[in-house]
Amino acid sequence: MSKQEAKKQPKIDGQELDLAAYQPLPVVYQLRYSILKRVKAGEDVIPEIQGREDARKDVARALLSGAHPYLVSEEGTGKTRLAKSLTRLLPSVPVIKGCPYHDDPRWPRSLQCPRCRASADPVKDYGIELMPGEKRFSRIQGNEYTNEAKLLGLKDIQAIAQGMSPADPQVFTGTGVFRANRGILFIDELPAIRTKVQVLLHPILEEKKAVLEEYNWEHPLDLILVATGNPQGFSHVNEVPRPLLDRLELIYMDLPEEHVEHSIMLQERFRVRKPFVEEESTATYYPTLEGIEREVVAPWWTMQLVNRSVRFSRVCRWLDKRASIRGTTKAIDHTYASAELEGHKVARMKDASDGLKLALRGRIGLRPDLIDIENPRETLKKTDEVVDDMLFNTIEEMGNNLLVNYDKDRLIKEVNELFSENGAHVSERLVQKEELNRLVAHMKKAAPEKVHEALLNRTERQVFHNPEEADPQVREEYNMSAVETVVNILWHKGNVNEALKKLIFLPQRVSWAQKASR
Repeated sequence: MSKQEAKKQPKIDGQELDLAAYQPLPVVYQLRYSILKRVKAGEDVIPEIQGREDARKDVARALLSGAHPYLVSEEGTGKTRLAKSLTRLLPSVPVIKGCPYHDDPRWPRSLQCPRCRASADPVKDYGIELMPGEKRFSRIQGNEYTNEAKLLGLKDIQAIAQGMSPADPQVFTGTGVFRANRGILFIDELPAIRTKVQVLLHPILEEKKAVLEEYNWEHPLDLILVATGNPQGFSHVNEVPRPLLDRLELIYMDLPEEHVEHSIMLQERFRVRKPFVEEESTATYYPTLEGIEREVVAPWWTMQLVNRSVRFSRVCRWLDKRASIRGTTKAIDHTYASAELEGHKVARMKDASDGLKLALRGRIGLRPDLIDIENPRETLKKTDEVVDDMLFNTIEEMGNNLLVNYDKDRLIKEVNELFSENGAHVSERLVQKEELNRLVAHMKKAAPEKVHEALLNRTERQVFHNPEEADPQVREEYNMSAVETVVNILWHKGNVNEALKKLIFLPQRVSWAQKASR
């Protein structure tokens, strides 16, 4: 590249773009990098939305797992604002100038659009420009008129009139989905779109490509879908097909608390402001693969609890719709993400509960007699309670196998003593509890037999094989996770101090299920 050409290169923070050093990364990696960066810095991941802490955390969990959030609530709760605010997590990226699909200058030809692919050197022919994070957003408004053309694209009549073949991909003009390439596709009111049009999203979410059968053409896409809709039974126009819902993470977004709404009222009231002022993205430009690697440890007992809880959903008598295998995969992904979001080194019981709820909320369905059409919020709350109930039952099942050959009464006594003491870390006090320490040691020793080493991340391999040589904080949290699991098992057996409820997360059986079973 000549000096004259180098001067034409776009700049980031005053520095010229070094294409040789630049590494294009998928949107999901960029979002994950930005979220983890904010978490480690102690910053709010989505500060633009006030209150609704559970919903905001669920959105962050979904994005950390590379999943697609589906925000469900009544009108006017801030769903659109939340979706648009996510662009602030995206950095500026280089694109080939004038490319309708925002092709990256470092992409191979197989990923390029027809226009860029037709050029021997699109960077030389068209140049490079930067696309800021705020511009990496494409909105599709769902209604009965939203058709294939609005979702995917349409033919350029003028190009055909000038002699180009109607079957030539260059005749095709991409719309909503293609404009979202390398960014966020926001579909507002997904259920308002006819079901036969919604199914066009399947290959986009599952295979990361748009399928244009008329042209016998498949084009790769790099995007995250954020959809919104009303709860089922509340102004629902069309049903979201189950295969599509299985590819989304259902997140309920409630109205804010009174004091939060009061604050929003004052902030959003009419005021005279400087017009047309855009805030620049603060996202880091060069995300690294090292910065997005998953380093959280999920102990084998946590993995087993998550897996068996999802499997339990397939025999649960309170459910009319069962979870797919995708539910299992997403549940463990969201368990890891929950730990990352909370700054944990080792996944805890609460992380497993939160991960299961996010993964299963849209993949399981209550029996019709348990659904409150007039109050969708309570129905979704009841669904989350069923998930904790399944985790509760799975813990009980694990306890029947794990406590064999151990003195239950002695364990209860030592657990109560452990959490009534002050001072040293759990790891230091644990060695003084002979029976509990023996059980925890047994749990840790069994790790290499429970999970194939090739399926573990780097930190897990180290901890599972040499727990005593792990980082002190990891070792402490690993021991605490084991003790927490034992406490949950003993809770089912009774006689564990009630005060532990404030110190240990204990999944509960739902009260309505207990009454219904009598």
